[in-house]
Amino acid sequence: MTTFVLHESVFRTTDLPVSDRFEAWTERMGRTHAPMQLSSDRHADYRGSQRVIALGDVIVWPATFDHLVFRRTPKLIRQSDPESYHLSLLLKGEGAADWGRQQAAYRMNDFHINSSSRSWEVLTGSEPVTVLGVEVPRALVAVPGQRADQVLGSLLSGREGIGALLSQFLRQLVADTSPYQPSDAPRLGTVVADLVTALFAHTVDADLRLPPETRDRTLTLHVKTFIHRRLNDPDLTPAGIAAAHHVSRSYLYRLFQAEGLTVASYIRDQRLENARRELADPRLRDLPIHAVAARWGYPRAAEFTRAFRTAYGLPPSELREQALTEARDVVAPAPPVDAPPSGCGPSANDTPSAPPASW
Repeated sequence: MTTFVLHESVFRTTDLPVSDRFEAWTERMGRTHAPMQLSSDRHADYRGSQRVIALGDVIVWPATFDHLVFRRTPKLIRQSDPESYHLSLLLKGEGAADWGRQQAAYRMNDFHINSSSRSWEVLTGSEPVTVLGVEVPRALVAVPGQRADQVLGSLLSGREGIGALLSQFLRQLVADTSPYQPSDAPRLGTVVADLVTALFAHTVDADLRLPPETRDRTLTLHVKTFIHRRLNDPDLTPAGIAAAHHVSRSYLYRLFQAEGLTVASYIRDQRLENARRELADPRLRDLPIHAVAARWGYPRAAEFTRAFRTAYGLPPSELREQALTEARDVVAPAPPVDAPPSGCGPSANDTPSAPPASW
């Protein structure tokens, strides 16, 4: 069966001769964001790796690289300007930026913003850094240009509020792109652009200028994050969710209807999928089924069994047994060439497999 996944490219300087590595890295960075002057005290044997994930017009690129100084000069801007915003989420290491009259120190787990239309200098620390970069066309950021440019140099937290939503989304995306198809790429790019817009608008206090659809999609992501953190609460209800986000229940219902969902069905599906994943995990075979159910908001065993059977067509105990059987078949060693014919009984040293945990 053919599997179609997001378009993704990987680049490693260690795949090249030592003498070509720094020049190749400079070219790679220039194509990813915009042409820059790069220098490094490690240029003689430069180490850098980058993945580039294309989401329509939005580009996401996790990377790890040695000490580097980036310079975007007025001359380079005149020669080539893709008119894009660049966001870096610093995951490891240190750095700083200089825009002439404004300087900023980079902090881990915060977003740092540049524009291809502005001149700047960015330098990293002496140790390798790990970043999660994002390139978003200015046209996709629905905040007026002069207001959006005020974000340059601002400290945008990736640990709380809208910044945390953007950080979580990007981290989950780059951790595993296999669930997504090429047709998902533009939609994922729209989510990233909407979150960047919301983050910029929040930073410059321009929320009233946000298009209604951007506000709604951002709020929906807030709500889904809220739900995921509370799936183990059996009292999680639409009324409580609406109150926590200061909206009416009817408005909350409309947010989910726009995605062809109901609030209750989304909560149920997320709970059951998490429970199914744990029941199918051989490492959790000793965790009783009722404990799995309770972990995901089903304190009553009978209610969990009914909902699970409706969703997956078989009871949770049977799904667990099937998963454990498949896992044993995968790890079972092939019989030797001179093995006895089938039908011979087990030896005295053979021990039966442990039965799966029951309710």
